[in-house]
Amino acid sequence: MLTDEQQETWFAYMRVVLRLQYEMNRQLQTDSGLSLADYDVLNALADSPGHRLRLTGLATRIAWERSRLSHHLTRMSARGLVERAPSESDRRATDAVLTDAGLAALRAATPGHAALVRRMFFDGLDPDALPALRAALEAVHEQVLDAGTLPRPPRHQHRLPGLQTGR
Repeated sequence: MLTDEQQETWFAYMRVVLRLQYEMNRQLQTDSGLSLADYDVLNALADSPGHRLRLTGLATRIAWERSRLSHHLTRMSARGLVERAPSESDRRATDAVLTDAGLAALRAATPGHAALVRRMFFDGLDPDALPALRAALEAVHEQVLDAGTLPRPPRHQHRLPGLQTGR
């Protein structure tokens, strides 16, 4: 059972997440022809050594089931954004690899995405509130990693390539 404060906090969080996902997906599709799901995959690959990750590591990193990732990679591969290749470290495994076209699409989409994130998420916040908000989100993320069913991601993603807009 949740306390009244916990319930109101949870509902506030859900309102933000659901609306932000809608707005980010809409902006990306309108401006770049990418979905938010495409953007998540491209970002994870761009932030990985050699722009590649084993499928299991990528699924863990973006918190997807392996079957969802497999189907989505098939669609992205058909568009030339990613490709599958044997793992360089274990030929029995398969890696998702960011293509030049995928990297170009990510780079083209990122400025508009970053502007939307700034406008929708950060512009309404007092900059002095950011450290506390970040600490709270990091604590929740750690709790989800500890109590959740997915393994921990291969490494923590700190900065998304190109998300800095100079502001």
